[in-house]
Amino acid sequence: METLQLDKTRFHFIWRGAVVGVIAGFVISLFRLCIENMLKIVKIVFSAGFEKPIWMLLLFLFFIVAWLVNAKFIKDEPNISGSGIPQVEGQLEGELELSWKSIFFRKWIGGVLSIGSGLFLGREGPSIQLGAAVGQGFGEKTKLKGTGLRVMIAGGAAAGLSSAFNAPIAASLFVTEEIYHNFSPLIWTTALSASVTANLVSLYFFGMTPVLHMAYSHTLPLWQYFHLIILGIFLGLLGLVYDKFTLGVPKVYSKIFKFPRCFHGIIPLIILVPIGLLFPSTLGGGNSLIISLGSHPTATTIFLGLFILRLLFSTVSFGSGLPGGIFLPILSLGAILGGLYGSFMADIGLMPRMYVVNFIIYAMAGYFACISKAPFTAILLVTEMVGSIKHLMPLAVVALVAYMVVDLLRGEPIYAAMLDDILKKSKNSKVHGDFKDRLEIPVFVGSFLQDKQVRDINWPKESLLISIRRGEKELLPHGDTVIRSGDTLVVLVSHSERSRIRRAIDANAFEQNNN
Repeated sequence: METLQLDKTRFHFIWRGAVVGVIAGFVISLFRLCIENMLKIVKIVFSAGFEKPIWMLLLFLFFIVAWLVNAKFIKDEPNISGSGIPQVEGQLEGELELSWKSIFFRKWIGGVLSIGSGLFLGREGPSIQLGAAVGQGFGEKTKLKGTGLRVMIAGGAAAGLSSAFNAPIAASLFVTEEIYHNFSPLIWTTALSASVTANLVSLYFFGMTPVLHMAYSHTLPLWQYFHLIILGIFLGLLGLVYDKFTLGVPKVYSKIFKFPRCFHGIIPLIILVPIGLLFPSTLGGGNSLIISLGSHPTATTIFLGLFILRLLFSTVSFGSGLPGGIFLPILSLGAILGGLYGSFMADIGLMPRMYVVNFIIYAMAGYFACISKAPFTAILLVTEMVGSIKHLMPLAVVALVAYMVVDLLRGEPIYAAMLDDILKKSKNSKVHGDFKDRLEIPVFVGSFLQDKQVRDINWPKESLLISIRRGEKELLPHGDTVIRSGDTLVVLVSHSERSRIRRAIDANAFEQNNN
């Protein structure tokens, strides 16, 4: 009688992911709590203005401290700069070797100071990097390396996003769709485990109300769906504008301000003062602004003014290199554009005004989908954050159209473009170590690997195809084994060659062997 053999691999990573999720959940919840409370204080001080001169003086001193602390942190550890998502993506691709100990406390403190000051920066990017640092630290402490360590980094990243937004399903999908670029069963099960436990911890801190809860009582009728196509095109074109601004502003900083990059953070902090005095309610990543727009839709001209303000200052804030993300600022810009479109169409009589709130929700997904080029994540993220599945169909239409516009015009995923820029500048872009590592290669429909026999592929000498995953089955490959779309190829490579071989595969550089 055949003895039942238990495969405990996924089980081991699922429980590890759960532990990482609990730790990351506490870390990110405290991070989020500090930012929210600090931001409330900053808004109160700005609202009081110069009627409370002592408060304003203390606020100016706080800005100076935030600038100097972050300048010191960024000088010592440049990889805490900005969002953190490109750095995590670089780690998972084998392009970057980072020290979690060096990043963790600097990113946490620096992120609280820069985001809590009221700059137009989001908490989600730093939360993802902090979660990844927790996963890396846990992995190293439990003697994991190579694939195992990357699985824990991915799980920690998912836990970070989940606890930042209370969106565990979208967080798991974001890691596989946008960061890891591979729907590996080991990755998504670990990411899901970490996301769920992190979300449970976050719910304990912040309650069950969705982060962007917006109530609306009117479902968009089918005869109004033509607006979704127009909105998607509108968002796609403005998504390209956002890309150009966000990727171009750091270059402008370098040309105009000749002092070291770590000190550029003083510029947005100076600009923040007049914005805070004039428009204190607009400060921060945009969470409260989105909710207020959903509760009290405003006039078309106000929407337009808000978009210009937030587009310009969010890119200036992010371009300075201070720790902070663009995830939430992108969602807030999308919400404003949705309100702008809906309000304008209502003004000219092409749409009832009661649907403006709907378009605020739809546009968040569309704008994030086209800028990140991660439409599935965008749809699920907005669904979880708003707390309703009633709008799934219109969300999908807007996200798909916006994505197609950017794709047709050859727009890059913004995080991938940021990673390329980091790798050009980074001294740590070469990963050290000669131990063997596993590289998982998904075979998509239309791939040059599809329907080829293993012997027909000119595999690099530094690699060895050790197995093919087909559904739940794992095949031992032979020369005459035919590679099918949907397969996942497991290749053994030298750790130092991992990123080079991955790039070669992505560029279809493995030519067919005709000998």
